Order: sequence, then C-alpha cells, then structure tokens
Amino acid sequence: MQKTLDYIHQNKDRFVEELFDLLRIASISADPAYKNDVLKCADKVAEYLQKAGVDNVEVCQTKGNPIVYGDKFINPNLPTVLVYGHYDVQPPDPIELWNKPPFEPYIEKTDIHPDGAIFARGAADDKGQFFMHLKAFEAMINTDALPCNVKFIIEGEEEVGSVSLSDFVNENKEKLSCDCILISDTSLYSMEQPTVTTGLRGLSYVEVEVEGPNRDLHSGLYGGAVPNPIHTLSRMIAQLIDENGHITIDGFYDNVQVVSLEERAEMNKLKDNVEEYKNAIGLRGVEGEKDYTTLERTSIRPTLDCNGIWGGYTGEGAKTVIPSKAYAKISMRLVPYQTPEEIIEKFTQYFHKIAPDNVKVTVNPHHGGLPYVLPIDTKEFQSAKKAMETAFGREVLPFRSGGSIPITTMFEQVLGSKCVLMGFGLASDAIHSPNEHYGLSNFFKGIESIPLFFQNYAKQ
Repeated sequence: MQKTLDYIHQNKDRFVEELFDLLRIASISADPAYKNDVLKCADKVAEYLQKAGVDNVEVCQTKGNPIVYGDKFINPNLPTVLVYGHYDVQPPDPIELWNKPPFEPYIEKTDIHPDGAIFARGAADDKGQFFMHLKAFEAMINTDALPCNVKFIIEGEEEVGSVSLSDFVNENKEKLSCDCILISDTSLYSMEQPTVTTGLRGLSYVEVEVEGPNRDLHSGLYGGAVPNPIHTLSRMIAQLIDENGHITIDGFYDNVQVVSLEERAEMNKLKDNVEEYKNAIGLRGVEGEKDYTTLERTSIRPTLDCNGIWGGYTGEGAKTVIPSKAYAKISMRLVPYQTPEEIIEKFTQYFHKIAPDNVKVTVNPHHGGLPYVLPIDTKEFQSAKKAMETAFGREVLPFRSGGSIPITTMFEQVLGSKCVLMGFGLASDAIHSPNEHYGLSNFFKGIESIPLFFQNYAKQ
C-alpha cells in the first residue's frame, strides 16, 4: 500500500492538471446548445480511462448522451467492483455571481480549505469525485496493487435524470455484472468528522401551470376584476406547507418510514450546531418540520420546495400587465417507502383540489427517483468505513444525506448489488451554485481512500 501512496504523492500535480482539462469542457446536459461539449467530454473521459490502464474502453451511444464504459479483469475468482460517476454538469447560471468564469478552473485558499480548493463548475459534482477513482485505479495498476476486477460506467445525463441509464443497464446486465457498486457523488459531514453516506432521499419533480385569462391583460383596465395567475399560484404554493412545516397534501405521509427513537439518537451523535449551520449559509434562523432536528429534517423526513416561479413581464422597466399564465417548478424529496409515482399522483390530485374554479391548472411530471439505504452491517459499508478510518486517522460514522441519486436503487434492483456511497465533498462546496469548488485535501484524501476500500473489500 505504501508504494501506491508514494505514487499518488509523486503525481499530485499531474492529477490536478488532468482534472483541469476535464473541467474546462462545458458538458452541460440540460442545454442542447452544449451538445458538442458533452460529446467532447465523453471522449476525454474515455481517453483518460485508457491512459490509466483500463481495457475495453467504449463510448456507448444511447438515445441521449453517451455512456463511457471500461473494465479491467485480473482474476475471475476475485470480486468485481463497478465504479459509477457522471461527466455532465449543471448550468452555471447566474454567471454574474461567479468570481471567475465557471469553466476556467483555478485554485484558491479558503477558510474551510486552507490548502486550497479547485473552483469550477463540476469540480465537486461530479468530475472531481469520479476522477479520484481513475487516479486511484492508475496508482494501483502502476504499483501492482489492484486486488479486484474493476468496471467503470461514467454517464452524461445525471443532471437531467439519467434518462438513458436505466435502459443501458437493463440491456447490459452481463457486461455490468458486479459484486458491488462504488459511487463518489456525495459529501462528508465534515473533514473533522468523516462519514460514509448510508441513505439518500428519493425525488419527485413537477412543473405546474396556472392559466387565467386567454391573453395578457392591461392591469389598469382589468385589474381588480379578473384572477391574476401569479397571485393564485402563490396562494396555492403557500397552502402546500402549514405553520408546523408539515406538508398538507392528502396522504403524503402514508408510506413514510418511521425511524426509531434509538436510530434517531444514534444519527444525532453527529455534531448539529445550528449557529454554525445558519452562519455558513447566511441565515438568521432555521425552520422545518416541528419536533425534528436539522439533521433529521434534511435526511429522514420528506420535503417540498418551490424551486422557481415565474410569469408575466420580468424584463427591464415597467409593463403593466395581468399575465395569462404563471408557472412554478416544485421538487419533493422522498424517504423510504415513498415512490415518485405515488407522490406525483397525490400532488396532482391535491393541487387541482385547492385550485379556485376561475383558473385552469396543469401539472407536468418531470424526473423522479426512489430513496436508498445501505445497512451498516454489510461488508460494503464496513469496507468503506475501515478504508476511510485508515486514511483520515479517526472514527468514521454513517450518515444519511438529504440529496438524491435515483440510479442507486435502480442499480441494486437490476444488478443485485449494493451501492457504496463513498463521497468526499462538503456541503459548503456550492454544487449547483455559483463558485462551485472542491478541496484539494478532499480530492487527494479520496484517491488515498479508494485503494484501501478495494483492499478491504477483496479480503471480505
């Protein structure tokens, strides 16, 4: 293992420069204008896999963006680990809030990252994190320390719901067969208290439309006499959550997993400093579902949030209109045993129920995903825990995240293998926001931990 660590240390600068090459590619999957950049990024990922020593590298075409595959078999009697990641990124908007251009990576020291952090869109989500696996694999190959067979699957549609991945996995079960799936697309609780993510919330995402008059109207001639869709939509959204932070949709909590008081006590051993939490994101106070801690609200409880609302005139200057339509995007994070289909149906029925008769309401479902939980008594969790404890030199705790990676449950259902969520980001990395960044210490700690996971898992 020491030879592998020495190799990593000797090649640190090159690893960062190669990551920079990936980060310079604006692989934005949500915007068709960046299609060529997405294709370019897939080719670059394939190139780096080949250079690292991966065999059978393919850029596999799908109905959407390509999936990059590669493998390395050293012994059929050894376990096989499938490494998953995604090379697509979120749009960088609003551009004006970035300190520097989002696809021109640079390193800067911060209070949280005194050794420096890489600033760029995709630095933490997920280019920097899946790139750790390529470099850890390279280090193991070059030091004759690879103890397992390895497969890589790096997709280009995670940020738009992984729309092609399910078909690809179902059509390639034998190619992708494995003993476990290793994913780095989550965060540590903190560098001082490292964690392995053992739970993810699911997701239901909808877009709603409220239509009033058949055209935009002059607010002087018609104001006070006709329904304003923006007003109506705002009142309807406000009705979705009550004063106790409870979601009011009929039957919303019917299938919610009840987490025992013992497990809640265990998870609250993690430091939950509300003052630090508020200060980190510039808040005067927190809110949420009554009788639950901040940790619990963001992990074991379902939520509903309005992600965007618009309608009417939003350009420069004034235009006095009552808009014909108003729109909103709404996401709901789910917990075991809720399903996206169930929640979308209940949301749709309730949203129509609370709509006044003088407007027309439309609910358009978008992507969704199931929740995921990895039991802590599995060999997969234990291998990750021991690996990170060796790398960090301190105890590693299980942690349920509030985020969603819908493909985890799909992987387990189709391939019959557990997903290990061994991420090294931090909540402060500003993923999906301006000035996204990823600590250099986090990047290298991940590269050091991954070979230890392989070593531990092979022994199991």
